Amino acid sequence: MHTTHDEVDLRLRVVSRKVGPEGIVVLELADRFGAPLPAWSPGAHIDVLMPGDMVRQYSLCGDPAEGSVWRIAVLREPDGRGGSAFLHDRVRAGDQLEIRGPRNNFQLLPAARYVFIAGGIGVTPLLPMARAAHRGGAEWEFHYGGRSRTSMAFLDDLGALRTGSGQPARVTLYAQDEVGLIDLESILASPRPGTLVYCCGPEPLLEAVERCCARWPSGTLHVERFAPKDAGEPVFSGPFKVALATSGMTLEVPLDKSILDVVREAGVAVPSSCQEGTCGTCETPVLEGTVDHRDSLLSPEERAENDTMFICVSRAACPRLVLDL
Repeated sequence: MHTTHDEVDLRLRVVSRKVGPEGIVVLELADRFGAPLPAWSPGAHIDVLMPGDMVRQYSLCGDPAEGSVWRIAVLREPDGRGGSAFLHDRVRAGDQLEIRGPRNNFQLLPAARYVFIAGGIGVTPLLPMARAAHRGGAEWEFHYGGRSRTSMAFLDDLGALRTGSGQPARVTLYAQDEVGLIDLESILASPRPGTLVYCCGPEPLLEAVERCCARWPSGTLHVERFAPKDAGEPVFSGPFKVALATSGMTLEVPLDKSILDVVREAGVAVPSSCQEGTCGTCETPVLEGTVDHRDSLLSPEERAENDTMFICVSRAACPRLVLDL
């Protein structure tokens, strides 16, 4: 994965606030003085910094070609921790927000054809991907499921991409109250050469897609999770050592603390955001040792390379790790 940490801290103005389908508010953000915003690619997200040290990640769902505006869509989470409620209830057009980013752990890789599968608000990172595939001339299809049509965001945007010259309809909607769940068994029945599958949505959808893609070639499936995947019990149950190659320190990590906690207590500055293995901010190169990967970002192939880890959640699978810190 090897995410670069060239993201920036910005104070942006909310230039537009629109209420979308039920439970969704769409915010457009711009520089206060009209300056261009940093470039981003499909799959990128930003951190929104809010009062009370709340930091939440939202996918950029606009068009990377629009260099002066970023767009995010925020689903109200009734049982959430307060971030979505703040953006729904307290933020209005003209307000300013502290932003960090952009960061991309969900990049659109080159392919001859794509299958995009979105559930609910999971449409947000996939919409720019479909635009990019459309403009690049790749074959693509987009399957989008939601509770009902009234709950599904960006139907107009997808409608603009539904067909190409001489092409069959590329976007299929699955309103659960009309047709039931997305027909994954049919969509993913047989592996197709040169095809990549991108999926974002609730955990049951991701797990079902992972099961269906188990018969596809390694590296076909790319997913993004909004919540951490259950990693089970740690591989190495006792304390372990982390040697910091750059700082010259060796620290002990107990079972009740993360590597991130321990290195910060030792005075080593490491950027972090979600602290649950979903955002990618704390990615750290691994120089020696075996990692117990407990994040929700790395693919099986990336985990097997054993050369990077997310130290907010991942641990050692051996007595000692050497990190590039």
